[in-house]
Amino acid sequence: MTIDTDNGARQRVDQHGDRSRTDSGTGEGRGAPAWLLVTRREVLAKLTDRTFLLGTAVMVALIVGFMGVQAWQSESTSTYTVVATADAVPMAEAVAEQAPSIDDTVEVEVDEVADEGAARAALRADADAWLHPGDDGWVLTTESGEEAGLTRVVETVVRQEVLDDNASEAGVSLAQLERGTQVSPAFLEGDAEKAGFAHAVGFAFVFLFYIAALLFGMQLASSVIEEKQSRIVEIIAAAIPLRQLLAGKILGNTVLALLQVLVYVAVGLVGMAFTPYKTYVAGITGPVAWFVLFFVAGFIALACLWAVAGSLASRTEDLQATTTPLTVAIMGVFFAGLFLDGRGQVVASFVPPLSAVVMPQRILAGTAEWWEPLVALALLAAFALVTVRIGERVYRRALMRTGGRVSLRQAWSTAE
Repeated sequence: MTIDTDNGARQRVDQHGDRSRTDSGTGEGRGAPAWLLVTRREVLAKLTDRTFLLGTAVMVALIVGFMGVQAWQSESTSTYTVVATADAVPMAEAVAEQAPSIDDTVEVEVDEVADEGAARAALRADADAWLHPGDDGWVLTTESGEEAGLTRVVETVVRQEVLDDNASEAGVSLAQLERGTQVSPAFLEGDAEKAGFAHAVGFAFVFLFYIAALLFGMQLASSVIEEKQSRIVEIIAAAIPLRQLLAGKILGNTVLALLQVLVYVAVGLVGMAFTPYKTYVAGITGPVAWFVLFFVAGFIALACLWAVAGSLASRTEDLQATTTPLTVAIMGVFFAGLFLDGRGQVVASFVPPLSAVVMPQRILAGTAEWWEPLVALALLAAFALVTVRIGERVYRRALMRTGGRVSLRQAWSTAE
């Protein structure tokens, strides 16, 4: 980081705050505001951190793997070999012919055998099932366990074929026999599959916000206490205002968190295009954009609080005490996003910082009016602004105090 000193010389401070060399010529960052230099330092320090890059890569790999499994399951087809004696071959062939229309992941191959003994031998060898008439209907025999997909197909086809035969014997058509028996699914709250998909994406929103707020927040607090404990902050404070140091740290970590979330979201959307949910991709781009806006506003507020928590500590060992209330609050946001519904969810979608995860869920589910996200985002942005203004005062007054943990009251009342 480059800072301007009183004598006009330009001194360079590395990511640990040490003044490493002086130059008086033009160079990178000359004339840039201090908060921008701090932001740049925060971003570059993380982008060159192997642990950060490895963690991001692992998360991307997990998302890709999950999407790959979904795509593979949707495209994979199970082929079953069904043996049948001469009297059961017509029914078995009907099963093989109609199986794809009932379940496109099931294929049936028919193998005719001479008698029951040959059928049992084939079943013990490599056949999957034996279809044969029973005392009252048909029997699908397997070696030791039920094949659920095959059983479902066989039940459907046998029922249809037997009903057709019975209708012919009664002198009526199958359509007449089944008249009035069809049950059509309907959903009071909309399509059940879409609702389940929206719930899964909503959980992803909550999880991403929770992980980003917790991991980046703890790293921010640790960075603050390291600079304070090593007295490096005193060197930095002699060169730039502390409010600009705070602004740079908040913005730097916000940029990093946002970049990481955008990577995860992009990978997830691309991967979703290869799953059975590909038709929903276009429909969730709007809610995703809203989530990004709410994420930024909510994260800025929490990042400021994490910086304050770091400034209240005097040693690394104090962080657990100063950050515990914030950790509990973030967990409260997480559980609210997971479990709130009905009127409670509506109210929470306007209450910062809960609205950072609850309102995007309502947008995703289609239960929010067009004006509600605008109001909720304005309230969250106002909350972030107030939090930064109040947090900046506490941060400035606590950061330069040493000799023990600083309480909020002490920091607030300390003279500057």
